Amino acid sequence: MLTVEEALARVLARVPATATERVPLSAAYGRVLAERLVAGVDLPPWAGSAMDGFAVRSADVPGDLDVNETVAAGKVPTRAVVPGTASRIMTGAPVPDGADAVVMVEDTEMVGDRVRVRVGATSGMHIRPVGSEIAAGTPLLDVGAVLGFGAVGVLAALGRPSVLVRVRPRIGLLSTGDEVVEPGFPLGPGQIWSSNLHALAGLVHDAGAEPVYLGNVADDPVATAAAFRAALQSDLVVSTGGVSVGDFDHVKAVMDDLGGGEGAGVEFWRVAMKPGKPLAYGFIAGRPVFGLPGNPVSCMVNFLQFVRPVIRTMLGDPRPFLPVISATLDRPWSRRPGRAELVRVRLTAGADGGVPTATVVGVQGSAHLAAMAEAHGLLLVGAETTTVSGDVHVQVYDPRWGASSVAGYRWG
Repeated sequence: MLTVEEALARVLARVPATATERVPLSAAYGRVLAERLVAGVDLPPWAGSAMDGFAVRSADVPGDLDVNETVAAGKVPTRAVVPGTASRIMTGAPVPDGADAVVMVEDTEMVGDRVRVRVGATSGMHIRPVGSEIAAGTPLLDVGAVLGFGAVGVLAALGRPSVLVRVRPRIGLLSTGDEVVEPGFPLGPGQIWSSNLHALAGLVHDAGAEPVYLGNVADDPVATAAAFRAALQSDLVVSTGGVSVGDFDHVKAVMDDLGGGEGAGVEFWRVAMKPGKPLAYGFIAGRPVFGLPGNPVSCMVNFLQFVRPVIRTMLGDPRPFLPVISATLDRPWSRRPGRAELVRVRLTAGADGGVPTATVVGVQGSAHLAAMAEAHGLLLVGAETTTVSGDVHVQVYDPRWGASSVAGYRWG
């Protein structure tokens, strides 16, 4: 049985990269960049005013000056500022030739047709020089960068209409089991409503890929094989259920039958982790295939540990793993050793911005789904550890754990 680290190394050793596509900037948010970007122009492209006020020659103030014109944002000055003159100017407007400073309107007053500047000025005051934010030729973003709102804003400010990004992989999702029924349909004896595929679709979206919902397949080897063949239209296949050792667990056999060659079919099965030991991984027709457990928590935890990093790597993300933070466990937690364990915990922000507190939530069984929704992350426990206390590490899967319903400003 592989350790978590060994299994992760195996699944990341053969990750097919997705193709690239050029998308408009309006569709670029959250995408992974597939080209290196360098600024093609200066930002700002011309000297602009940082304030509403008057463009002046610093040598002329304080004093009374003739007003040449008003320069609004989006307009071009028509007159140079010469000795004894000034131009009314708005924030973001180009500074007229001859002016070397802008005086805020609050420090001026109109006296008839002239402006009285009550303060002195230094050269460059309240002026944004050409290229002062970004100079042409400055490296901006490298391949693998995830385009957040700030990066998209910068690219727009530099006039770039589109970017080359990795294509979002299509992830085929199917579940197995005669006992599974879609929500909205009545349950028969011994049946349960399907939760795994809907949770997996959300996890796929969060990982930056496109879920392809293929529904549920009966516990039958022929039907399972047909479902897997249909799923191979996707870039990666994820099934849930049917990977254990029961009489009706057909996924591993189907993976081997459809793989049909060296380096294909099931590459490994079972990982020394809790929850999530029965994990099947391999290749069919060049497509990575994950057979996740049917228990809901095992299914989700396995996705977070193995499938998500593969998807992010397919996208070219050099940081494909969930964040791991330090926390303080609020009370000791004991367990039986033997397998690495991922324990659902709720995080509470530390006082005055200190280390957050982790609290074990709910029942930790692999079929108990409610705790997964209540938790913010997974406490990482080593295979031979028997008691966890004090300083711990938590893998965070809910990035909103620190969000507040009230303004949480703490000014320094």
